Amino acid sequence: MAGKPKLHYTKGRGKMESIRWLLAAAGVEFEEEFIETKEDLEKLRSDGVLLFQQVPMVEMDGMRMVQTRAILSYIAAKYNLYGKDLKERAWIDMYVEGTTDLMGMIMYLPFQPADTKEKNLALIIERATTRYFPVYEKALKDHGQDYLVGNKLSWADVHLLEAILMAEECKPDVLSAFPLLQAFKGRISNIPTIKKFLQPGSQRKPPTDDKFVAVVRKIFNI
Repeated sequence: MAGKPKLHYTKGRGKMESIRWLLAAAGVEFEEEFIETKEDLEKLRSDGVLLFQQVPMVEMDGMRMVQTRAILSYIAAKYNLYGKDLKERAWIDMYVEGTTDLMGMIMYLPFQPADTKEKNLALIIERATTRYFPVYEKALKDHGQDYLVGNKLSWADVHLLEAILMAEECKPDVLSAFPLLQAFKGRISNIPTIKKFLQPGSQRKPPTDDKFVAVVRKIFNI
C-alpha cells in the first residue's frame, strides 16, 4: 500500500493551504515536511526534486508533483471531486479560478507595505462583495441545490468555503448580504471530514502574521 502523501512547504498557509484543504475534505491523511530555513529549500533544489525549483511540492502515488493547480486537479480527479463530465469540470474550474483570484489577494496582504494595507484590504472587501460572492450566491439561487456543481460535493465547494473563511478573517460580516452563502458555509463546514479539519489541532494553518512573513522573506529571499 502506498504511503501517505507528503507535503513540502513552509509551516504556514500560502499556496499549500488549498492542497491541505482538498486532501482533508477527501478524507486523506497526509504528512508534512516543513521548509524552515533557506538551506532546507536549497537542499530540495539541489536534490533535483523540484521540477521548476519551486514549492509547493507533494509526493504522492510515486510522483513528485509541483505547480499548485496541477496538484489540486490531480487530487480532485482522484477523489471524485471534479464533476461527472467535461461540462461540470469546466464549471468547477471557473468557480475555482474565481476563488483563487480572491484568495490570492488575501494571501498577499500581509506581505504588502504597511502604508498600502488599508487600501488593499478595502479593495479585497469590495471585490469579494461585488465581483466574487454574488456569482456563487446566484449559482446557488438559480439551481436551488446544496452544492455549486452537479448537486454533489466538489473541489469548487471546498475552495469556496476556504475563500469565505479567509474573507471573514478580513471582515467578519462579509457575508451579511449573502444568505445562501451563509447557509452554504454552515452545510459545507459540517461535512465530517471538513468539520474535522476545522477543529483545533488539525493540520490547518493559522492566518499569516508578521513573524511568519519574516520567516518566508528569509527562506525565499524576498
